[in-house]
Amino acid sequence: MSNRRLTGPRGVLLALAACGLLLGLAGVEAEGAGRPSRVVRLGYFPNITHSQALLGVASGEFVRALGPGVELRTKVFNAGPSVIEALFAGELDLSYIGPNPAINGYVRSGGEALRIIAGATSGGAALVVREGAGIRTAGDFHGKRIASPQLGNTQDVALRAWLGKHGYRLKEKGGDVEVIPLKNPDQLALFLKGEIDAAWTVEPWASRLIHEGKGRLFLDERQLWPDGDFVTAHVIVSTKFLRDHPDLVRRFLRAHVDLTRWIAGHLPEAKRRLNDELRRLTGKALPKKVLDDAFSRLEVTYDPVSRSLFGAADSAFALGFLGREKPDLSGIYALDLLNEVLAEKKLAPVR
Repeated sequence: MSNRRLTGPRGVLLALAACGLLLGLAGVEAEGAGRPSRVVRLGYFPNITHSQALLGVASGEFVRALGPGVELRTKVFNAGPSVIEALFAGELDLSYIGPNPAINGYVRSGGEALRIIAGATSGGAALVVREGAGIRTAGDFHGKRIASPQLGNTQDVALRAWLGKHGYRLKEKGGDVEVIPLKNPDQLALFLKGEIDAAWTVEPWASRLIHEGKGRLFLDERQLWPDGDFVTAHVIVSTKFLRDHPDLVRRFLRAHVDLTRWIAGHLPEAKRRLNDELRRLTGKALPKKVLDDAFSRLEVTYDPVSRSLFGAADSAFALGFLGREKPDLSGIYALDLLNEVLAEKKLAPVR
């Protein structure tokens, strides 16, 4: 992709590090004494495709960016549809999330509930098959059981669309291929037991299936997209919160952009810190070979890779996830604040 994404001048990255970026203690309490004047509620997943969230929370960078008198409250999710339900319930202001749940939330609310305000990750999703399942070609999935993280989430839609393009019918529609929505940790457990034959999932779980589950990479999803670029995660905001608190959204985006650029410029250190946070959240750090493999298939970015979102929406609509009429997504992006932040930093705007 273009150089607007991640690679800033070395001096900027060194200045960020010198100013203490990612050196703060983990925590979410607002700076300053007294009760906070405002609470910001942030959702994210314990996945490396949400790297900026993991490091921004762990280091306190988001708290510092939001400023005194603002309290950051965080909630960890497994998959995107749960995020959308929390946002609809008024329990979230901002979240890192995949494209398809964001599209679904936008459509279900008639375009009222949310806006996409920045990208987070491109790539980092794959179809992994179990050795012994007898899968060597795209024609070998008849009678197989394939897992996805959650019904209607980004990888679930990608899997169902791919199967349809290869002429498969699902069991629920009279065919012989079964798609089973399973939480990522459950995918690995059932993979090891031989109870599922494959999984289309996000990193680092795809790499864990390969290294811990002795699986085989069948398809890197980047192969399906122009230039290998497709949105795996981006940042959404409640429309009401964006309208009422653009100043806080702008501050958050400054931190998001700085974290993105820091990760790109300090990848070995970023991996170490990410692994520390994954250990805190999940109880287990990733082996180095798993972490390195996972990062080889993704790129952190603040670019929303918007063209791939519309492609994902076409697939979701064809599968029946978005209603009977093709939705109008022309208002789903609100990138003006991101571009203001990029202009401040003398970086190229995103579309």
